[in-house]
Amino acid sequence: MTTIDAFRSSVSAEAPPADLKPALQALWWAKRGDWSRAHECVQQHEDDADCNWVHAHLHRQEGDMRNAGGWYRTAGKPVADQSLEEEWNALAAEMLARK
Repeated sequence: MTTIDAFRSSVSAEAPPADLKPALQALWWAKRGDWSRAHECVQQHEDDADCNWVHAHLHRQEGDMRNAGGWYRTAGKPVADQSLEEEWNALAAEMLARK
C-alpha cells in the first residue's frame, strides 16, 4: 500500500503512478493543480462510486455546490463539511487503504 505521504509527494512527477485507479489519478491531478485533467479522469468513469465521490469533491473545489451535491448523492456519500484539504486527505487515505 502506498502511504498518503508518498502519494502526496508523487505529484512532483510528470504523471501519476501507473498502478493508480482512476479516482486516485483524479486526486493526484487535483493535488497537482490540474482541475481539468482531474475532472476528465472522473468523467470517463461515471459508473465507479469512487470516481463519483471525487467528482463531487472537484465540483465542491470549483464552488459549484449544486453540481457537487448531485455527485455526492450519486456516490452515496454525505456532502463534505470539512476543508477541501481535509476532504482530499480523507478521500486519498480511504482509497489508498483499499488499493
